Amino acid sequence: MDTSTVADGSSFLSLFAALSYGIASMAMVFINKAIIMQYAHSMSLLTLQQLATTLLIHFGRQMGYTRAKGVDITTARRLLPISLFYNANVAFALASLKGVNIPMYIAIKRLTPLAVLIAGFFSGKGKPTTQVTLSVVLTAVGVVVAAIGDFSFDLPGYTMALTSVFFQTMYLVLVEKSGAEEGLSSIEIMFYNSFLSLPFLLFLIIATGEFPNSLALLLAKSNSFSFLFILLLSLVMGIALNYTMFLCTIVNSALTTTIVGVLKGVGSTTLGFVLLGGVQVHGLNVTGLVINTAGGVWYSYAKYQQKKIKAPKVVMDLEAHRR
Repeated sequence: MDTSTVADGSSFLSLFAALSYGIASMAMVFINKAIIMQYAHSMSLLTLQQLATTLLIHFGRQMGYTRAKGVDITTARRLLPISLFYNANVAFALASLKGVNIPMYIAIKRLTPLAVLIAGFFSGKGKPTTQVTLSVVLTAVGVVVAAIGDFSFDLPGYTMALTSVFFQTMYLVLVEKSGAEEGLSSIEIMFYNSFLSLPFLLFLIIATGEFPNSLALLLAKSNSFSFLFILLLSLVMGIALNYTMFLCTIVNSALTTTIVGVLKGVGSTTLGFVLLGGVQVHGLNVTGLVINTAGGVWYSYAKYQQKKIKAPKVVMDLEAHRR
């Protein structure tokens, strides 16, 4: 195959993965907020999303729509930490939306690049550049300033959002490693993640007593078309977000996934002030969000410039894979 054709194909796939993840991630924030406002049982919601993902991929494989392989015990053991970190991330993120408004939620999640860089530094990836360091510091300063001016400050919500950042960092790094070393497709990782999470999630919703109440509320709202529509939309978008996130991380990198998350947050922050309510505008809060957003954009630009000066490896990797 011609080298330029391989390069064009890989570039298109990289762009598609990044754009699709950005769109799905941006939409999912508002959908989750909307469903949590009506259905506060976040763990049960996550269980439904993972169950829907598992069944969709399973029947898709049975009907020949996907070439994903069946369950392999050895692979499942290797991917178990990914599943645990991912579901912990989503669980804490969903729970934080109960008390944190969307702009502040996005601002806190922008701390993920800082966490990813710290994790990379301690795992031997080297020291980040000055621009990258300053940009993530600026992002963190923006969060602090915005939090001081947040009249709706909710300590449990902030704590859960920060905990979500930690778990998101861990699963992003692990997904990148598993995709590179084990050669699993994004659909296969998504299936293992959903399948392995179900026993863990079922245990939690039963142990915490959420299950009977969540089922009762679900049945009580089953005659509401608007609720069922939002619930169905959350299930579908949950699957789409999982797929595009794993695809973006494997095709590009964990760092690219976090950069896309930062950039989509610019639009989400703006829309968050006018959609779904819950925001009390204050000058200090807005100033902090602007600083946070500027740090995120600066960080993305710094990583883009850093990547430009490195020798491209995508074509070489693809050619080696085809031999």
